[in-house]
Amino acid sequence: MITTVVAGNPKPASRTLDAATVVLERLTGRAPDHVVDVIELGPGLLGWGDEAVAEAVRTVSGSDLVVIASPTYKATYTGVLKLFLDQFATADGLADVVAVPLMLGAGPAHALAPEVFLKPVLVELGATVPAPALYLNDKHYSEPASTEAWIARWRGVLLGAATSLQEGTRP
Repeated sequence: MITTVVAGNPKPASRTLDAATVVLERLTGRAPDHVVDVIELGPGLLGWGDEAVAEAVRTVSGSDLVVIASPTYKATYTGVLKLFLDQFATADGLADVVAVPLMLGAGPAHALAPEVFLKPVLVELGATVPAPALYLNDKHYSEPASTEAWIARWRGVLLGAATSLQEGTRP
């Protein structure tokens, strides 16, 4: 199973990237195969045809399980993540990819943001999103209790869906 984390934070090596990695490692028991820290793609995100951006798109679309993370900005995901997601084809850019939408925030006020804003975009791009989106407090995401119940409930569903898609069958 090929796994990838994508962090759409305007700061490189952010807590968002760390949180996505933590969630993926808790789901799979191992480090991700690939990491895309979107901000490192730089100005190539602003147009079409940049080779580094195209390679990142190929990496993500060739993955079986992807955690796509953003901090909460203005009650939704960041513009830098939007620029990256715009590089994927509508309807099939993320076909056969199981995605976990993840957002970090300072408190519970925006807890529905990943479900309401990020998950629909991933589905529009063709991703399979069989579990509820995950919202974590940006100060407590590394504590096992922050994801324990969600992981216990959804690990089997997510890994099963990724394995099914990897084998060429629909869950």
